[in-house]
Amino acid sequence: MDLQTHTDSPWWRGATIYQIYPRSFQDSNGDGVGDLPGITARLEHVAELGAEAIWISPFFTSPMRDFGYDVADYCDVDPLFGTLADFDALVAKAHALGLKVLIDQVYAHTSDLHLWFAESRADTANARADWYVWADPKPDGTPPNNWQSVFGGPAWTWDARRCQYYMHTFLKEQPQLNVHNPAVQDALLEVARFWLDRGVDGFRLDALNHAMHDPQLRNNPPAPDDGTPRTRPFDYQIKRHSQSQPGMVGVVERIRAVCDAYGAIFTVAEVGGSDAVAEMQAFTAGTKRLNSAYGFNFLYAPALTPSLVADAMAEWDGAEGWPSWAFENHDAPRAVSRWCAPDEMDRFARMKAMLLTALRGNIILYQGEELGLEQDEIPFELLQDPEAIANWPRTLSRDGVRTPMPWDTGEQGGFTSGTPWLPQSAANRARAVSVQADDPDSLLHWTRHLIALRKAHPALRLGGMEGLTTSPALLRFERAHGKDRILCLFNLSDAALPCPPVPAGATPLAAANGATLKQLPGYGALWLTLEG
Repeated sequence: MDLQTHTDSPWWRGATIYQIYPRSFQDSNGDGVGDLPGITARLEHVAELGAEAIWISPFFTSPMRDFGYDVADYCDVDPLFGTLADFDALVAKAHALGLKVLIDQVYAHTSDLHLWFAESRADTANARADWYVWADPKPDGTPPNNWQSVFGGPAWTWDARRCQYYMHTFLKEQPQLNVHNPAVQDALLEVARFWLDRGVDGFRLDALNHAMHDPQLRNNPPAPDDGTPRTRPFDYQIKRHSQSQPGMVGVVERIRAVCDAYGAIFTVAEVGGSDAVAEMQAFTAGTKRLNSAYGFNFLYAPALTPSLVADAMAEWDGAEGWPSWAFENHDAPRAVSRWCAPDEMDRFARMKAMLLTALRGNIILYQGEELGLEQDEIPFELLQDPEAIANWPRTLSRDGVRTPMPWDTGEQGGFTSGTPWLPQSAANRARAVSVQADDPDSLLHWTRHLIALRKAHPALRLGGMEGLTTSPALLRFERAHGKDRILCLFNLSDAALPCPPVPAGATPLAAANGATLKQLPGYGALWLTLEG
């Protein structure tokens, strides 16, 4: 059987996407901050890994209050990262290597230094007066409702120019766009066209369900106390009116229409919140909406359990949309630091890689995940993350997952010739690419092998998920596509388990940490091909 016969599917379906955080991937000019030429210089690493695409976090003009997610000019590159010519060179190099290029689009808010906001705040009668979310104060001068900011405090800031409050779900320097306004939608779609004209192959749409608010500005209801620690006022509310509005489906369809006009363009939405599953499925239903969406099932989970995986997979069982999955990203702590003991990290990382590459949907690897990087500890005096600084010490710093990529074991990890914007730990430098590239038994080589198997087997890349069963430690499921069938077994505990019975004729395809047909050692995993 020719297992490569699945070329009629779109390139993105079942793809491996590699996320690059540009500040921390590679610095080319010695200023201690990664940049676009640095990414271009290291693209062979991603191509050798076997990924189909890269996703680059924001590199647009920005005052960097939230490290690029506060955009001051959607259609230019911040000088910190390079130039538009540098971006064009990056796209050309990626395409030459067979890599698609996805970029972030931040449509919920801009920087307060964006020219749109400068005009909008000038008065209530200008051409962009209604491009942001403005509201009069209550009679006593307080904000118009009880909505809270993710970073702490009210989601409203007073502006003396207009004698009104403006809304901001995140920092006060990130005013909320009024995406109900068709003119705002038109402007954002022009931004998409600008980058599509430069050759990008798709978009990751940041915080998409935050992009619309309740025009009536009704108060959010209080959230019931479920015992989860609350570190911010934001956590005390059900965000019923400040986000997750049904009108976003129409905007999603407009985005898809623009992308379709450029051919096989891939769109994936980031969706969080208490009703994320329903929104993700609404955003991806049918053929006129987004291609995929991903939520937070794994990104902040304190433990990796069979039931966690089963629940996440069940959410998409029978759904017409196509999910994407990530265990780590630029906001979420390194998985090996959340999910296993320090002395088990290497074994756990091998099993974790095998699980991620076996899931139905697209998979997103965050830079350094293929090396097994752990969460770095950043002392308060070196923190850059505004959320961590504001909520110290209750909020885990995002800086710990944003530390520079270790390319070698040198003092700066081969990342820069200067002083890196965040320090690297010795433990992560010991896991450098240069070390693992020379070791055929390394996690890097193991990850390359798993991605190659995923690409070679339609069952893993495109197939359905069947027969998922769990016990407290054991996770079992089958992936199937036509006659290609693979049984996947995972021991998510550190104690050995007997291997459960398998069908006659099952043949081992891949095994982690010494797993056999007789035993699954602690964090053991086994893929078996089944007779069709």
